[in-house]
Amino acid sequence: MAEPSRSPREPVGDHAEPDRPGGPGRRRVLAYLLAAPTLAVAARIGLDAAGGESAEAAVPSLPQPEELFDLGDMQNLAAAPTSGLISVQVHADGTASFAVPRAEVGQGMTTAVAMMIAEEMDLPLEKVRVSLADARPELLMNQMTGGSNSMRSMYLPVRSAAAVARQRLVATAALRWGVPESELTTADGVIKHSSGRSATYGSLAEAAASTVTVTVGAHLKARSEFKVLGTPRNRIDARDIVTGRKKFGMDIQVPDAKPTMVRRPPTVNGTVVSVANAAAVKAMPGITDVATLKHGVAVRGETFGQCIDALRALDVTWGPGTVDKESDATVLAKLKAATLPMVVPPLLTKKIDAEFTFAFASNSPLEPDNAIADVRSDRAEIWASLKSPIVAQGDIAARLGLPLTAVKVHVVEGGGSFGRHLFHDVAAEAAEISQKMGKPVKLSWSRTDNFRQGRTHPMCVSRVRATYALGNVLSYEHRHTSSETDFGHGLGEMITSTAAKLPVAGNLTFAETIFQLTQSTPYNFGAVTQLLNEVPLKFNTGSMRNIYSPNVACARELIVDQLADKMGKDPVAFRREFVKEERLRAVLDKAAEAGEWGRKLPAGVAQGIALHTEYRGAVATLVEIDCRPETVNRKVRDGVTGPRVTRALMVVDAGFAINPRGVEAQMMGGLNDALAMALTSSLHFKDGIPLEGSWDNYFYTRQWNTPPELRVIVMPSSGDRPSGAGELGVAPAFAAIACAYARATGTLPTSFPINHATLSFDPLPLEPSTPQSPTDGLDRAF
Repeated sequence: MAEPSRSPREPVGDHAEPDRPGGPGRRRVLAYLLAAPTLAVAARIGLDAAGGESAEAAVPSLPQPEELFDLGDMQNLAAAPTSGLISVQVHADGTASFAVPRAEVGQGMTTAVAMMIAEEMDLPLEKVRVSLADARPELLMNQMTGGSNSMRSMYLPVRSAAAVARQRLVATAALRWGVPESELTTADGVIKHSSGRSATYGSLAEAAASTVTVTVGAHLKARSEFKVLGTPRNRIDARDIVTGRKKFGMDIQVPDAKPTMVRRPPTVNGTVVSVANAAAVKAMPGITDVATLKHGVAVRGETFGQCIDALRALDVTWGPGTVDKESDATVLAKLKAATLPMVVPPLLTKKIDAEFTFAFASNSPLEPDNAIADVRSDRAEIWASLKSPIVAQGDIAARLGLPLTAVKVHVVEGGGSFGRHLFHDVAAEAAEISQKMGKPVKLSWSRTDNFRQGRTHPMCVSRVRATYALGNVLSYEHRHTSSETDFGHGLGEMITSTAAKLPVAGNLTFAETIFQLTQSTPYNFGAVTQLLNEVPLKFNTGSMRNIYSPNVACARELIVDQLADKMGKDPVAFRREFVKEERLRAVLDKAAEAGEWGRKLPAGVAQGIALHTEYRGAVATLVEIDCRPETVNRKVRDGVTGPRVTRALMVVDAGFAINPRGVEAQMMGGLNDALAMALTSSLHFKDGIPLEGSWDNYFYTRQWNTPPELRVIVMPSSGDRPSGAGELGVAPAFAAIACAYARATGTLPTSFPINHATLSFDPLPLEPSTPQSPTDGLDRAF
């Protein structure tokens, strides 16, 4: 249905009538009208201060750094100086386009951006084209995807550029027709006048263009005027996805970029000492090249199957890796020994002390890691799914010995990420191989490569102490100890560039700073301290989805349930009493009501509830888990048995929900991650390498252990800007599952996932590093 015409937005100044009680008025924005053949507009945006309301409790806690200035605020601060360098363009065919400097890895970010442009331009959504920008070093800190920040950082810049574009088109039509701008209306990409005159945006795009770059002003729509933003929308690429036409990294075709794979060492980061039969392997059918790398031997062939045969035939002598003597037990002992001490003595109070262990987890996305590289003597071109392409471009240029301007990096859509694509090691390896072979390569890691040599979420230990007396919690101390997390993907540079404005005390490391900017306790628990300590073990780690929060929130919410029990209170009532903010109380109340908290359940089946706030959003999760013997011991084909979550409810306040359907999808994804982390999925390290070598070994959430009943409630928008939602649901869902398990079994779980102690598969051989291609596909299909 065509959108009805409406009156144009009049300039109303910075103190306009708000569109809702207590809400923001129409915001006046500045933007740049760029010199271009057709209309092009870039935004000029500063940083808004974050705020929030707090509720009183008996022993209020002082504000924590995350509550004053969080990771997303830091990212916005770092990105602000170059926000004017990204632009919305209007074309002669009536479409608008935007090359978004963020990565699309399945989160639906491109759909939300298209909605912003369609809304402010009064343009049909199908006429907005959103692509992914190549690496643009001039953007500095404004081209990194992570920390649930894409919508928070892009919301005002994109809307502002689109609003100015519409205003410029209206002004051009008014000048051409000799009428006041106030007499013109816009709808569906057409400008109309009461005299009957009309013009499409496309017909005015060239005339509206500017020959010089100038600063202009415009007004954004008030929320009461929204017709696109805030409404549930399907993804703009949904049809391509379900019909198989959508192109991911593995689908990209570059002339003469032939399949390439790597034989890898039997320990993490092992090195090549010698290759005994490189010439013989190069002579194998279809193989064109063999090249020795620091951490492996690359083979290039006509097909990936031929590459697998060739790499399996290699005779390689390996040198040591970086963690050859480390196994689960050795790492755990080092973490426990490095845990920072508590400082509050339990004098004249009662206390709860607990320690929780979280195993290594895989950072492997569903699409195997891949990249295409075409490196010549004087230039290089790279195609890969990259969340920090500027860092990738600089590093690859340095490795190749080329000037930055000679390296072009194309960002392609990825089939998942979990934070994996913050790192560009696959793209850098492809570039190195292409340079050594002198030919374009299409590198793919095998599944086994992904699990054994890819990125992992580090093993960690959370130790918690809470003291209480006279019905109040007087102190809460959380000491989180982790194997070192690698932040060499752009966040480190952001911290350096914004260090003077960060509300953290002392000269903290990158990891400690990120911990402080993401972790806060949503309860008034008196004296609250949360500290991180990391042990420098050289595993290949990364900031997996939600970074530290799933582990920290799981430990915290389990202790909250323990406190409620010790103080003789219902878990929901206890949380209501101590929660800091009204919106947290609102999502908690909604979850308790809609999830039927306290309903009668059979013995061995129980509910769990958890609360979490991060990225300026708030979530409550309520689950029911079945821990009865007939469920725990059920037979599952090619799977791991155990408890099953049968019902799940997630209630989310995401600030202003740009696309509620997209928020629902993110919450569903977060729940599935949480099911895996709490119950089934982990890596077992032994002698410097994980035993897991495939998705068959790594029991991520499958159909047989997802809840038959899952509901997501998106609360009415509580603000005029979106909060981060991409990672928001993982932590409270993990915590709620753990709390439900504790109530169902009557025991406090202290090691996650709960099945980690049982190895439910036969490990693949370490040599050769990639298994033979399967020949029994029909036997395995179901």
